[in-house]
Amino acid sequence: MIEPTCAHPPTIILIDPQGSGNIGACARAMMNFGLTQLRLVRPKTNWLNLETRKMASGANEILEAIQIYPSTQEACADLQVIYATGSKSRDMVKPVYTPRHAAQEIYKFTQEDAAVGILFGTEPSGLGNQDVMRARALIQIPTSTLFDSLNLAQAVLLIGYEFFQTHLPSTFSPTHLSGRGNTYATQDELYGFLDQLEGELDTANFWRVPAKKPDMLINVRNIFNRLQLTKQEVSTLRGIVKALVYYRWKP
Repeated sequence: MIEPTCAHPPTIILIDPQGSGNIGACARAMMNFGLTQLRLVRPKTNWLNLETRKMASGANEILEAIQIYPSTQEACADLQVIYATGSKSRDMVKPVYTPRHAAQEIYKFTQEDAAVGILFGTEPSGLGNQDVMRARALIQIPTSTLFDSLNLAQAVLLIGYEFFQTHLPSTFSPTHLSGRGNTYATQDELYGFLDQLEGELDTANFWRVPAKKPDMLINVRNIFNRLQLTKQEVSTLRGIVKALVYYRWKP
C-alpha cells in the first residue's frame, strides 16, 4: 500500500448527478486513490440512500463529508484551478489533456497548495459550455474508436489513478511559481474581475449586437480562465480596468 503525500488533493465536482449508485461508485473510486473531497451540484432529492452506500462499498468517510451546491459557480468559488472532463468538441479555444498530462499539472498545482477542482458532467450529455468555460483545460480520456463509452465512476477512477501515480518515485520534476504574489486567484476573485469587466463593456456598448453577447462573453471569460492568474495579477487587472474607466470619463 502507498499513502498519498498530497496535503490538498483535487476536489471532485459532479454536476447534476443522475443516480445514487453513480455517486456511491465515484466515492469508492476516489477513496482508492486518496481523493477525499466530493461536491455535488443540484443532485436529486434523497441521493444519500441504501444504493449510494452499497455502491460506495465502505467509502462512508467521503459520503458523510459531501458538500451540496445549487450552482457550479458556488461549487467552484473557493477553488483556484479548474479542469473540466468530457469528449465533446467545443466552440472555444481550450487546451486538451490526457489524464496523465493533467495529473502531472495538477500535482504541480497541489504542491503549491493551490485548490484544484475537476468537473464531471452527466453520462448522457456531459458538461455544458457555461461549465467548461470555467476550466483551465479539458481532460479527455483516450478510448478505442470502436467503443468509447465510459461511465462516470470509471472516468473518476482513471483520473484519480493518474493523479495517484504522481506520488510514486519517478523522473517527473514539477515546476513552481516564484516571486511575489505567487498565490493563485480563487474562482470567486477571478469572477469578481470578470463581472467588473463585463459591466464596463456593457457601459461602453462593446457587444454591439445584444444577441451575440452570450457567446462573446464566454469567449472573453474563457481567455482569462485559461491563463491561471494569481491573486496579484487579478488585482492588477482590476486596477487597469478602473484606471481606463476613470480616464475615459475624466473631464
